[in-house]
Amino acid sequence: MADNSFSDGVPSDALEAAKNASNTEKLTDQVMQNPQVLAALQERLDNVAHTPSSYIETLPKAVKRRINALKQLQVRCAHIEAKFYEEVHDLERKYAALYQPLFDKRREFITGDVEPTDAESEWHSENEEEDKLAGDVKNKVVIAEKEAATAEEPNPKGIPEFWFTIFRNVDMLSELVQEYDEPILKHLQDIKVKFSDPGQPMSFVLEFHFEPNDYFTNSVLTKTYKMKSEPDKADPFSFEGPEIVDCDGCAIDWKKGKNVTVKTIKKKQKHKGRGTVRTITKQVPNDSFFNFFSPLKASGDGESLDEDSEFTLASDFEIGHFFRERIVPRAVLYFTGEAIEDDDNFEEGEEGEEEELEGDEEGEDEDDADINPKV
Repeated sequence: MADNSFSDGVPSDALEAAKNASNTEKLTDQVMQNPQVLAALQERLDNVAHTPSSYIETLPKAVKRRINALKQLQVRCAHIEAKFYEEVHDLERKYAALYQPLFDKRREFITGDVEPTDAESEWHSENEEEDKLAGDVKNKVVIAEKEAATAEEPNPKGIPEFWFTIFRNVDMLSELVQEYDEPILKHLQDIKVKFSDPGQPMSFVLEFHFEPNDYFTNSVLTKTYKMKSEPDKADPFSFEGPEIVDCDGCAIDWKKGKNVTVKTIKKKQKHKGRGTVRTITKQVPNDSFFNFFSPLKASGDGESLDEDSEFTLASDFEIGHFFRERIVPRAVLYFTGEAIEDDDNFEEGEEGEEEELEGDEEGEDEDDADINPKV
């Protein structure tokens, strides 16, 4: 049998390799002549070339060494910033003591323990002049009717359901409130923020003050939020100020049959041997705002939480921060809805700016395309 492994002294595998190389070159030439392929390749190369990390990699070692020195300076800046926020916390504590007499008077007006004077009740609205003119005309016509209506008008004590109305007005809070929570929250008389004492770890406490009620014996329910104001050793550049790292609730002393955080269910069980069926009752967790006082604990043993737990904990921290920064300081404006309108307007403004910025970026891209058309 003839040996076909050689042809004219050239090995057949070498001929096959040369043939493949020729085909590859032809295919490459065809691809490189395709404008769409070239444009995609050029865009990819442009993106790679313009990433900051790729640029840094091209720098000489001496320059990289100086950049590392700048990073060390940046870490030291982060630690100074942490000290700044610690002093801000001290200032918050100082001014909280100045606010408190005003908040105490607010509670007295809300509960009806004290009636505001005429001077304290005077408030000038934005439409005061229009209201005054309309009121003068109306008074000349309906003085008698107005006096009769005033005599019949109810005069409840204080401002009924003040804090409960805030819960209903604020979406973040109303989402937590179940129908069976509502009669309990109507007994809420005040919410206070207490800051940690000097020299103690940074924290704040939310105090929910309730009048005597048929649901629990506690007069005050508390939620403590623990904070940290120091750069993370593993990622110091992520530091942007104090963050809540954990929280503690409190035990609620529910009266018999009034615990809304659990529900009783009935379940049938069948005996394996005798085949008899019995009905048992058991308590299971129930959705309620008052689960707010039994928070999920942040993992302290280095183990990571699952995604749902992380989300629950982050939401809890957000709510605590919102009570401290917005609800308690500006309660009357959340009661009337004015603060909610301001928040909505602010969010709409941010969205408008983002849309405008996106439009500008698209315009820039179009201009670039006109100046540097791709082949």
